[in-house]
Amino acid sequence: MIIEKLVGNIHEDGSGLLDGRHHEKVILPSADLVKRIQRVSTDHGRELGLRLAPGPDLRDGDILLITDSELITVSVLPTDVLVIAPESIFDMGFIAHSLGNRHLQAQFFDRESEYGADVMVVQYDHTVEDFLKHHHARYERQERIMPVPFRHAEHTH
Repeated sequence: MIIEKLVGNIHEDGSGLLDGRHHEKVILPSADLVKRIQRVSTDHGRELGLRLAPGPDLRDGDILLITDSELITVSVLPTDVLVIAPESIFDMGFIAHSLGNRHLQAQFFDRESEYGADVMVVQYDHTVEDFLKHHHARYERQERIMPVPFRHAEHTH
Protein backbone atom coordinates (compact mmCIF):
# COMPACT_ATOMS: atom_id res chain seq x y z
CA MET A 1 0.00 0.00 0.00
CA ILE A 2 1.29 3.48 -0.88
CA ILE A 3 0.32 6.48 1.26
CA GLU A 4 0.37 9.76 -0.67
CA LYS A 5 -1.19 12.19 1.80
CA LEU A 6 -1.72 12.63 5.51
CA VAL A 7 -5.24 12.45 6.89
CA GLY A 8 -4.69 14.52 10.04
CA ASN A 9 -3.02 14.21 13.40
CA ILE A 10 -4.35 12.08 16.24
CA HIS A 11 -3.14 14.61 18.83
CA GLU A 12 -5.21 17.36 17.19
CA ASP A 13 -8.14 15.42 15.69
CA GLY A 14 -8.03 12.30 17.88
CA SER A 15 -11.30 12.50 19.77
CA GLY A 16 -12.86 9.05 19.36
CA LEU A 17 -10.63 7.93 16.48
CA LEU A 18 -9.40 4.89 18.41
CA ASP A 19 -12.90 3.69 19.29
CA GLY A 20 -13.49 0.35 17.59
CA ARG A 21 -10.46 0.62 15.30
CA HIS A 22 -7.39 -1.58 15.14
CA HIS A 23 -4.46 0.83 15.76
CA GLU A 24 -1.02 0.29 14.22
CA LYS A 25 1.96 2.62 14.50
CA VAL A 26 4.84 3.39 12.17
CA ILE A 27 7.69 4.09 14.58
CA LEU A 28 10.27 6.48 13.13
CA PRO A 29 13.41 8.22 14.35
CA SER A 30 13.32 11.99 14.05
CA ALA A 31 15.74 11.95 11.09
CA ASP A 32 13.21 10.02 8.95
CA LEU A 33 10.47 12.63 9.44
CA VAL A 34 11.94 14.77 6.64
CA LYS A 35 11.93 11.98 4.04
CA ARG A 36 9.11 12.37 1.50
CA ILE A 37 9.61 8.91 -0.05
CA GLN A 38 10.38 5.86 2.06
CA ARG A 39 9.36 2.30 2.86
CA VAL A 40 8.18 1.77 6.43
CA SER A 41 6.70 -1.02 8.55
CA THR A 42 4.05 -0.82 11.24
CA ASP A 43 4.51 -2.26 14.71
CA HIS A 44 2.35 -5.17 13.44
CA GLY A 45 4.65 -5.95 10.50
CA ARG A 46 2.61 -4.37 7.68
CA GLU A 47 4.79 -2.72 5.02
CA LEU A 48 3.78 0.65 3.60
CA GLY A 49 5.27 2.98 1.05
CA LEU A 50 5.24 6.71 1.73
CA ARG A 51 5.22 9.00 -1.29
CA LEU A 52 4.16 12.29 0.22
CA ALA A 53 3.74 15.50 -1.72
CA PRO A 54 5.96 18.42 -0.73
CA GLY A 55 4.69 19.96 2.46
CA PRO A 56 5.30 19.94 6.16
CA ASP A 57 7.51 17.23 7.67
CA LEU A 58 5.93 14.25 9.37
CA ARG A 59 5.08 14.72 13.06
CA ASP A 60 4.29 12.46 15.98
CA GLY A 61 0.64 11.44 15.72
CA ASP A 62 0.20 12.01 11.97
CA ILE A 63 -2.53 9.78 10.56
CA LEU A 64 -1.39 7.80 7.53
CA LEU A 65 -4.55 5.73 7.09
CA ILE A 66 -7.99 5.63 8.63
CA THR A 67 -10.91 3.34 7.74
CA ASP A 68 -13.97 2.17 9.64
CA SER A 69 -11.92 -0.66 11.15
CA GLU A 70 -8.29 0.52 11.27
CA LEU A 71 -5.99 3.42 12.02
CA ILE A 72 -2.28 3.80 11.21
CA THR A 73 -0.34 6.64 12.80
CA VAL A 74 3.24 7.89 13.04
CA SER A 75 5.00 7.50 16.37
CA VAL A 76 8.32 9.33 16.76
CA LEU A 77 11.17 7.93 18.80
CA PRO A 78 12.67 10.26 21.40
CA THR A 79 15.81 12.17 20.39
CA ASP A 80 18.87 12.48 22.63
CA VAL A 81 19.10 16.25 23.21
CA LEU A 82 20.77 18.89 25.33
CA VAL A 83 18.28 21.33 26.86
CA ILE A 84 20.20 24.55 27.50
CA ALA A 85 18.78 27.14 29.89
CA PRO A 86 21.07 30.20 29.91
CA GLU A 87 20.91 32.33 33.04
CA SER A 88 21.21 35.69 31.27
CA ILE A 89 20.88 37.32 27.87
CA PHE A 90 24.69 37.50 27.76
CA ASP A 91 24.97 33.73 28.36
CA MET A 92 22.29 33.07 25.75
CA GLY A 93 24.06 35.20 23.15
CA PHE A 94 27.46 33.67 23.87
CA ILE A 95 26.19 30.09 23.77
CA ALA A 96 23.99 30.61 20.69
CA HIS A 97 26.81 32.36 18.82
CA SER A 98 29.36 29.70 19.75
CA LEU A 99 27.10 26.82 18.77
CA GLY A 100 26.00 28.67 15.64
CA ASN A 101 29.61 28.73 14.50
CA ARG A 102 29.44 24.93 14.54
CA HIS A 103 26.39 25.10 12.21
CA LEU A 104 24.43 23.14 14.79
CA GLN A 105 20.68 23.42 14.44
CA ALA A 106 18.85 24.59 17.55
CA GLN A 107 15.20 24.83 18.51
CA PHE A 108 13.97 27.49 20.93
CA PHE A 109 11.13 27.24 23.44
CA ASP A 110 9.69 29.74 25.90
CA ARG A 111 8.20 29.49 29.38
CA GLU A 112 4.80 28.61 27.92
CA SER A 113 6.22 25.39 26.41
CA GLU A 114 6.43 21.94 27.97
CA TYR A 115 9.91 22.90 29.22
CA GLY A 116 8.49 25.62 31.48
CA ALA A 117 11.50 27.87 30.81
CA ASP A 118 13.23 29.78 28.05
CA VAL A 119 15.51 27.12 26.55
CA MET A 120 17.52 26.22 23.50
CA VAL A 121 17.48 22.54 22.49
CA VAL A 122 20.17 20.89 20.35
CA GLN A 123 20.87 17.29 19.40
CA TYR A 124 23.26 15.63 21.81
CA ASP A 125 26.93 15.91 20.88
CA HIS A 126 29.72 15.15 23.32
CA THR A 127 31.79 18.13 22.13
CA VAL A 128 28.84 20.47 22.74
CA GLU A 129 28.36 18.97 26.20
CA ASP A 130 32.07 19.52 26.92
CA PHE A 131 31.75 23.14 25.73
CA LEU A 132 28.74 23.71 28.01
CA LYS A 133 30.54 22.17 31.00
CA HIS A 134 33.68 24.22 30.33
CA HIS A 135 31.64 27.45 30.24
CA HIS A 136 29.49 26.48 33.26
CA ALA A 137 26.27 26.72 31.25
CA ARG A 138 23.05 25.38 32.72
CA TYR A 139 21.92 22.41 30.67
CA GLU A 140 20.38 18.97 30.99
CA ARG A 141 20.63 15.92 28.75
CA GLN A 142 17.17 14.49 27.97
CA GLU A 143 15.30 12.14 25.66
CA ARG A 144 12.57 14.18 23.93
CA ILE A 145 10.09 13.73 21.13
CA MET A 146 10.80 16.89 19.19
CA PRO A 147 7.91 18.71 17.48
CA VAL A 148 10.15 19.48 14.49
CA PRO A 149 12.95 17.24 13.24
CA PHE A 150 16.51 18.54 13.31
CA ARG A 151 17.88 19.12 9.82
CA HIS A 152 21.47 19.34 8.67
CA ALA A 153 22.31 23.00 8.18
CA GLU A 154 23.73 23.61 4.72
CA HIS A 155 26.45 26.20 4.64
CA THR A 156 29.05 27.73 2.33
CA HIS A 157 31.50 30.59 2.73
